[in-house]
Amino acid sequence: MASRKSGQRIEPSFSDYEEDDDGLRVDASDRVSGGGRKAKRTPPSGKGGRQTRGRRAGRAGGSGGGLFGPVRRLAYWCVVLGIWGAIGVGGLVLYYGARMPSATSWSIPERPPNVKILAVNGDIVANRGATGGEALALEDMSPYIPQAVIAIEDRRFYSHFGVDPLGLARAMLTNLTSGRMVQGGSTLTQQLAKNLFLSPERTLERKVQEVLLAFWLEQKYTKDQILAMYLNRVFFGSNAYGVEAASRRYFNKSARDVNLGEAAVLAGLLKAPSRLSPARDPEAAEARAQVVLGAMREEGFISDAEIKTAMSQTPTRAKSFWSGAEHYVADMVMDQLPGMIGEVSQDLIVDTTIDLSLEKKAEEVLAASLDEEGGKLNASQAALVSIDGTGAIRALVGGRDYAESQFDRASKAKRQPGSAFKPFVYAAALEIGRTPMSVRNDAPVRIGNWTPENYDQKYRGEVTLTDALANSLNTIAAQLVMEVGPPNVVKLAHRLGIDSEMQANASIALGTSEVSLVELTSSYAPFMNGGFKATPHVIRRISTADGTVLYENTYDNPPRVLDPAIVSEMNQMLVRVLTDGTGKKARLPDWEAAGKTGTTQSFRDALFVGYTSNLTTGVWFGNDDGKSMKKVTGGGLPARAWHDFMVAAHEGLSPSPLFGTTGIQPVFDEGSPVAGGEALPDGFGDPAAFPERPIAMDGAIAVDQSRPAGEPTDGPVPPAGVGETTGATRRTTLFELLTGG
Repeated sequence: MASRKSGQRIEPSFSDYEEDDDGLRVDASDRVSGGGRKAKRTPPSGKGGRQTRGRRAGRAGGSGGGLFGPVRRLAYWCVVLGIWGAIGVGGLVLYYGARMPSATSWSIPERPPNVKILAVNGDIVANRGATGGEALALEDMSPYIPQAVIAIEDRRFYSHFGVDPLGLARAMLTNLTSGRMVQGGSTLTQQLAKNLFLSPERTLERKVQEVLLAFWLEQKYTKDQILAMYLNRVFFGSNAYGVEAASRRYFNKSARDVNLGEAAVLAGLLKAPSRLSPARDPEAAEARAQVVLGAMREEGFISDAEIKTAMSQTPTRAKSFWSGAEHYVADMVMDQLPGMIGEVSQDLIVDTTIDLSLEKKAEEVLAASLDEEGGKLNASQAALVSIDGTGAIRALVGGRDYAESQFDRASKAKRQPGSAFKPFVYAAALEIGRTPMSVRNDAPVRIGNWTPENYDQKYRGEVTLTDALANSLNTIAAQLVMEVGPPNVVKLAHRLGIDSEMQANASIALGTSEVSLVELTSSYAPFMNGGFKATPHVIRRISTADGTVLYENTYDNPPRVLDPAIVSEMNQMLVRVLTDGTGKKARLPDWEAAGKTGTTQSFRDALFVGYTSNLTTGVWFGNDDGKSMKKVTGGGLPARAWHDFMVAAHEGLSPSPLFGTTGIQPVFDEGSPVAGGEALPDGFGDPAAFPERPIAMDGAIAVDQSRPAGEPTDGPVPPAGVGETTGATRRTTLFELLTGG
């Protein structure tokens, strides 16, 4: 190679230089390695400099310029922010997680206990408890229910791990684009965690804890277990927690039997249980159900044909909340449970004595009677109780409409029974030797300062006790109670089943002591069953969900409380009340029946209590505020309602006679102490032994029984001694026909 000439300028090549960080060129010969001398910087000049800048720009563009630069920078900062965000989220999780109890102590809270109350045939009367229904296994529910809930609430339920990032992102995007909260990102597992462990407040701490609990649930339980827990605890509105409670609340059926359209309604409620309730807004509930059905079709749970069928169904309309007379029974059961088993701490099954068909018929009869005649007769309320010979309550209606008033007028209200109490007076008289053919003089009677009168203010002279009871004669009942003694009448009434405290005075003959309809009716049952006590009861058995029996009643061997002969005589007398007396409107076709009317002062209460060989039933009409009805007597509205119910109750049954009413010969007593007014019982005229002016009652029409002031009260006043002042027409009695008198 030729040598360079001296003094000749030689242009360095670009390879002999490199750029430093400032864009200056450094001579290759000036570069050092290690600790050599400082490099000499030579600024680029001329054409070579321009070329260098061009190449540098080219390299810059190739390494990160153009369109890719911002994308790469965005990706870089996203990674950076993501890392810091993850650190921040982790810190929050650690902080709020540390504030929670140790995971080893976490456990699923017990579901509030439910009491399932069953009728005698196993049908459900009602559910009682905080949830309003029992828990069902997932396989026991209608398959449409879990499908509908998953489709509308959590489509990836079976694939996520407790939290659904895709669902959360979708919900956030939807809410941002719509400008309002439209969707929620919580999974079913998160919702269950919130319902089980957390308060409903919306805070960051609660949300973090919800996620942690969701992870724990997913780790500890299977998907099916989580779904079952959710469906049995979630709120569906109208005080219904869980699908079983909601199904019975809205459709009056079990969740086992819910169809596709009804399942869609239930699933739709989860978004807004109160606003979308079919009880409140059926149209809104149906519109939401259509959305649910569409979601189910998108998920492949149902076909287009099934959608068409479900959408063509009429919108579900819920009945009134807690409507139906059976809820009076359910309340009675719940009142009695603590006394039988103590505190209710687990799910229970209560078997009752209630016949739901009779219960419905009783409710219909009372409602029809009040609807047809209640307004014009000023009667606003009614009650009915029907029991069998053992005291088992077969039907109980505590009022006109449970939805309007939950007060049970059959078992909790105590009112004067009026002349419906008289059978106990007559039974006590029979026990001391009187007979249905005993004769007494129907005439004005004064007992101390009290002079009872008959409802029509007429007197019939000498009558048998059978006629006196059939026509509800107050004067005869007053005479008998003094012959027997008021304390003995009270004792007999208690023995037969009346538990209420009663005043042992003369006016008890006319039913002035208050009793409940249940105890009055059950006290008639010994006349029906041959003389055995019929303790009223509605609970047969109490058992746990696994079948363990906690209680079973023991009313199968009741004590005898009346002699069979007395029962026979009472039945003969009380049959006459329906055939010839004040209870004619209660007569039954084909069936022999007996009973007694009762009406209290100023028509405040009207009752009829009667029985066949099959059932004993009591009916009451009146007003809660004690206002008078318009001449409603026990032989009117109550007797007709009793008749209608008993006809339905005995439909399809073979008629049978009452105890002791066939082949019986009349028995007469001799030497009746006041048959003709010649003798008086001890203390008959003692004013201190009797009330000053008692409220007197009558079996047909109630009147003020007080006599005008100024009449003599000194000394005994024989009941027959003033008979000539009545002006009543004397009638020939059965006693006179039999004796030739």
